[in-house]
Amino acid sequence: MPLGYPEPKEGICLTGGNSWIPPRSPSCSVSALTKVLSPFPADSQWGKDSAEESGLFLQDINGEETLHVDWNTKQQIWRLPEIKQAIHFDVQGVLGTIAVLKNNLAILMKRSNWTQSQNVAPIVKLYLKTPLEMGDPNVLICFADRFSPPVLKITWLKNGQLVSQGVEETAYFPSVDNTFRKFSYLPLVPEDGDIYTCQVEHWGLDQPLQETWTAKAPTLLPETLENMVCALGLAVAILGIITGPIIFIKARRMRSDNRGRGAL
Repeated sequence: MPLGYPEPKEGICLTGGNSWIPPRSPSCSVSALTKVLSPFPADSQWGKDSAEESGLFLQDINGEETLHVDWNTKQQIWRLPEIKQAIHFDVQGVLGTIAVLKNNLAILMKRSNWTQSQNVAPIVKLYLKTPLEMGDPNVLICFADRFSPPVLKITWLKNGQLVSQGVEETAYFPSVDNTFRKFSYLPLVPEDGDIYTCQVEHWGLDQPLQETWTAKAPTLLPETLENMVCALGLAVAILGIITGPIIFIKARRMRSDNRGRGAL
């Protein structure tokens, strides 16, 4: 275990920066994530956010976040408040763990001569939470996956205009392949023709990556075409009713004729 990392308990994952300590058990359900942004220049493409040092502890159960603790606010945020009463959680203990991980990460970066790890660009998907119904409230989900390091900016646009009201984001979820994933949620009431764009910026991208979703009302058949289809279906049904008995009668006659010839 390098540089005094806390010994991971059974079923617990610990990550520091871009390092991943494999769990002893495949049923790992709790993870701790620390990200340090201070080594990057203050005048980088995202300015102030990239110059601040931050840390995050994230606890999950089977990949679903239950809570996270932010290093700057020193507060815990429950994503699944219904289990709050069932779990005892020590915020100060978590902050101490983050402090140890941050210190170890700083030593590792110094020993590597501040060599930045390889940037891995995200894969982005955009989809609705529930099936589309025009005029009914829904949620558009932007999912950024398999990126590293965990520094990402997600921006929403509606018809080319910036949208921020009601937007929610998850913390960075670590994956077993040393990459990360993140969700962003935009509540909306879809109207025909509206164009929504999820724009993702990451150090692994040469330019912002955009995924677009367009609200399209279901295509309805014109009334005349609908009537023609109904008439055609009715005609086929009538034809089947008429020809069915005729074919049956002819078949019986043919069998009777064959029997008569056989007797002769």
